[in-house]
Amino acid sequence: MDLELRHLRVVCAIEDAGSLTRAAAALRTTQPALSAQLRRIETMLGGALFDRRHAGVVTTAFGELVLTRARAILPGVDGLLADTARAARRRDAPGRVRIGSVGAPLLGHLILAVREVLPGAELTARCRNSPVPLLEDIAAERLEAAVLGDNPGQELPSGGGVELRPLVTEPVFALLSSSHPLAAREEVSLGRLVEEDWAVPRPDSDRTREYWSTVFAMTGGQPRTPYEAEGRQLVELVRSGLAVSLCQATYIEVPGVAVRPLAGNPLWYRHVLAWHREGPLAAHGDEIVRRVGAGYLATCAASRSYARWRERHPHSGQLTDR
Repeated sequence: MDLELRHLRVVCAIEDAGSLTRAAAALRTTQPALSAQLRRIETMLGGALFDRRHAGVVTTAFGELVLTRARAILPGVDGLLADTARAARRRDAPGRVRIGSVGAPLLGHLILAVREVLPGAELTARCRNSPVPLLEDIAAERLEAAVLGDNPGQELPSGGGVELRPLVTEPVFALLSSSHPLAAREEVSLGRLVEEDWAVPRPDSDRTREYWSTVFAMTGGQPRTPYEAEGRQLVELVRSGLAVSLCQATYIEVPGVAVRPLAGNPLWYRHVLAWHREGPLAAHGDEIVRRVGAGYLATCAASRSYARWRERHPHSGQLTDR
């Protein structure tokens, strides 16, 4: 019988457990079977590895030699197996691409871009309120790419093998009921809006509410926030005239709701694309950014308030040049 890695793992498991009975349970085998296997290993190596005692086992001097070498060998082998498994997943990844997104208008454009660069790939997507878990999923290779976003002073951390590619930084706009008196204006004052009741995201969703509060403080006050909501529920609170809120500039007005720029552009939001630097999309990063950027510009044109704002601010809200 030749020495195999599984034999070294058995020896290490016995020392870690301190007894054959506990080691057998950890290895999901029986104590007699493990004892027989240990005897074969000791015969093959040429000496006893453990002294059997009533309280358990004690490593012999010969066993210490074997265990020292085993514990030096196994981490390298485990690392090799992990690296080859990761490489195999990346090799096969074009057959399946997993995409994540926060609430932003880029998800559809990203999916279409990936379809173009990896035709035939099976695409899946899931959305989250916060960019942080999506960033962690990319680092852990549970996602291949994601649409993320952040605010000034709250930039997403880089690292973990994740490529972060900022696409554009755009102003944050006011979200009002179309019957609200301020909806008749071309732009609205944040200081005036602070006097209203607000619908705001939950504080545990991401750091958006924290960013809003920081900017509100610069106006000299904090708004009343009787409503915590997101998505459709937040829009319905605004539509009914119960509250005002903020939204991304690319938000397309729906009946009963008005989107207006904030005077002085006090708040900003940055759209970011992310993928793993060693993942299947890394080689297509520039092309994906180009295609998603083109889609973003089309979305801007569909948002009347933002399109007018961009005409008045030709040097702001432009795609990142990279």
